[in-house]
Amino acid sequence: MAAPNPKISPQAVAEVNTPLLPKVMPSQDAVDPAALLSAILATILQHVIIDLAQAVAVTLWIAMTWFMPCINVAPLLVITAPERACGKSQLLSIALRLVFRGISASNASAPFLFRALEAWQPTLLIDEADTFIRENAEIKGMLNAGHTRESAYVGRATAKDGDFEPVLFCVWGAKVLAGIALEKHLPDATMSRSIIASMRRKLPSETIVRIRHADKSTFDVLASQLARFAADYSEQVANARPVVPDALGDRAQDNWEPLLAIAACAGEAWFEKATAAALELSKTTDESVSAGNELLTDIHAVFSSRKNPKISSADLIDALVADTESPWATYNRGRPLTPRQLSKMLSGYGIKSKTVRMGPYDTPKGYEQNQFSDAFARYLTPARPDSSEAAHTAKSPSAADDVCNASVPSEDGSSHSATPVDSTTEVPTPPPAKVSSPSPQNTKLWDEVKDSCQEKPILPFDQRPDSDF
Repeated sequence: MAAPNPKISPQAVAEVNTPLLPKVMPSQDAVDPAALLSAILATILQHVIIDLAQAVAVTLWIAMTWFMPCINVAPLLVITAPERACGKSQLLSIALRLVFRGISASNASAPFLFRALEAWQPTLLIDEADTFIRENAEIKGMLNAGHTRESAYVGRATAKDGDFEPVLFCVWGAKVLAGIALEKHLPDATMSRSIIASMRRKLPSETIVRIRHADKSTFDVLASQLARFAADYSEQVANARPVVPDALGDRAQDNWEPLLAIAACAGEAWFEKATAAALELSKTTDESVSAGNELLTDIHAVFSSRKNPKISSADLIDALVADTESPWATYNRGRPLTPRQLSKMLSGYGIKSKTVRMGPYDTPKGYEQNQFSDAFARYLTPARPDSSEAAHTAKSPSAADDVCNASVPSEDGSSHSATPVDSTTEVPTPPPAKVSSPSPQNTKLWDEVKDSCQEKPILPFDQRPDSDF
């Protein structure tokens, strides 16, 4: 069987023969990471209507594509919207111009995708994912496998000399999926491996710069600076151990660790900004739960409203379907959830119905509250400080002043101020002086960030105990 590819160095990636993909030459001048990320962020805000926290995430994800040889987890970027004409393709076009070796692969077959990833190590950008991926289990499996470097292989049998040989294809690479209501078409496993940008339609009062009217040289210069950024900071990112807030779930921590490592290269302000974005976007992701988790949540609410720790299966179902906003009233093809379906869903958590004594002559099948204690503790997200202020923090002067002042490079190497966005956008006017600490109204969020960072200072990579330098 063919051996898997070893970890590919940045130099080896740069030398891969890809005649269809133009090679980007690194900038001759050293770049300021904070200024570069701010310029990319300002460029995104010029061309699409998007929340600032999501724009921060997209900016860091674009930079991440240039550090693929240095990281071990590669979250997908999912660009979704409830309707058409919300700017998905516009944002995808921006990403295509800035990511490492971007290749548009809409309506591509699974064999093409894993062979392209094996041969070119590109960034795949897939539009209209809602139309062809939802029914393609092979592509879904490949996307999930490529989330971590160690699991980024798919096995296939290839023809050779009249026989078939088992071959492992490496599917490690950054990937973007864009489509309408992708949360309905992609499995939970894929969505949990993603950074999600939810687009919205532009209001008549909001203005943007059409991507077709943008100066191509702006993107060329930014891509060249990204190449230099990766060349200069690859070792620091590879050895980084950024402090990830404990408020994030395990999968969210995996997704955000490489983005936070890149943000740390740009200084404390960008690291704080990235942390705020992680808290805000992960809170939104947490709202999407599996059917089993939703069932446990509703059962927990039922027991919390009762004094009796015992309940029959029939009474439990009656309580579940009484909530008109829950799915249980129509769970069984338009009819209420049945006791058999309830039992089957709970069996996965090690919970089985049993005879419960509700009265002297009343012993139906049902459940006791203590049967759910372990499942509640393991699978229900515990209450935590509200991170709803994260979006406000990302839009506050301490998080956005450098975006408003960001310079976008031009073809001759000079810089010019980013085209101002319309006053109806969510980027505030910068204050006269740079704010280096959170404003009072954001104290709650920053206290949460600081609590997760206590006694875990971010050291230079060459000073860390686990560093080889």
